[in-house]
Amino acid sequence: MDHITFLVAVVIVTALAFDFTNGFHDTANAMATSIATGALKPKTAVLISGALNIVGAFLSTEVAKTISGGIVDDTLVTPGMIFAGLVGAILWNLLTWLLGLPSSSSHALFGGLIGAVWVGAGSNGVHFDKVVEKILIPAVASPLVAGIAALLATYLAYRITARARKDSVTKGFRLGQIASASLVSLAHGTNDAQKTMGVITLTLISVGALGHDAGPPVWVIASAGLAIGLGTYIGGWRIIRTMGKGLTDIQSPQGFAAEAASTTVILTSAHLGFALSTTQVCSGGILGAGLGRRLAEVRWGTAGRMVIAWLVTLPAAAAVGGLSATVVKHGGNLGTALIALIAAAVAGFIVIASRRNPVHADNVNETHEVTIRGGASTDVRTAA
Repeated sequence: MDHITFLVAVVIVTALAFDFTNGFHDTANAMATSIATGALKPKTAVLISGALNIVGAFLSTEVAKTISGGIVDDTLVTPGMIFAGLVGAILWNLLTWLLGLPSSSSHALFGGLIGAVWVGAGSNGVHFDKVVEKILIPAVASPLVAGIAALLATYLAYRITARARKDSVTKGFRLGQIASASLVSLAHGTNDAQKTMGVITLTLISVGALGHDAGPPVWVIASAGLAIGLGTYIGGWRIIRTMGKGLTDIQSPQGFAAEAASTTVILTSAHLGFALSTTQVCSGGILGAGLGRRLAEVRWGTAGRMVIAWLVTLPAAAAVGGLSATVVKHGGNLGTALIALIAAAVAGFIVIASRRNPVHADNVNETHEVTIRGGASTDVRTAA
């Protein structure tokens, strides 16, 4: 334990704080459609999701190894760089949560880490070939694959059940959604909790507490799983509303198709070590499910804002991470303390601002703007 200095302890705590924000930022990935269709009550949904995120954290460590020894050179990384990268990721997560935008927590983490290491160790500290292979290509491919799979599954679901009673179909698919949403939660824990495991493992490697190419210790796996599970249970209601009600009109067959497609993509990528964005996968699945139902309304304005957020997440987090790394690099412990205070102040401001228009379990399903086909728009939206 001699390697666990004060700075290392600060980095570990900050990494778990990011993991917590990842949890409530991404609760919508698993449960937005089930909440929107009424398959699960909001509070029950986040409880199930939180518990399964913890279980999922123990299923694999391949993504953690990608983070700890793949995208950056662990021989050049210092705890100060990792701390700076985490600051960029946390602040981006909180900002997009305030705006109700389902951006990628994963890409916020990657961006913050890449920006901080680039500033702190130079361009040689970042393995850009691995960034392209393990992050950028999956970022483009995964939502498309999930969207196409969900579109086809939705189309088939409605064709197969075309002659069945509507209430029976709804009831049956709602039961199916409980299972499929649970699997998304399990997959989310498997994929996203590993990213924090990888960051903590990278920190321990950088100070010699673990050997190069080491996997995460059991205590790292357990703490990361618990942090993301607790964050998930808090419930990121603002983003749940956007994904459940803001993208398309979701019915239970669509919800089941979107969740099943997303689970398949996430678990497959986790097994292969691809650190993809579960937010992008699930959003792609929801959009595909919207397109798969005839006459379903897809709100392309909301989808467009999401895509813009996806495009700017990695560079924006990298910029904040790089700026923070500059202060830490030149300011030492004083610079680290200054960045921590600024980050805490900004985070506090965002949380206070969110209380002006609260979104919670009781109003999460209040509708957004509805466009009436062939007529004018009717705004029945409550501010999110």
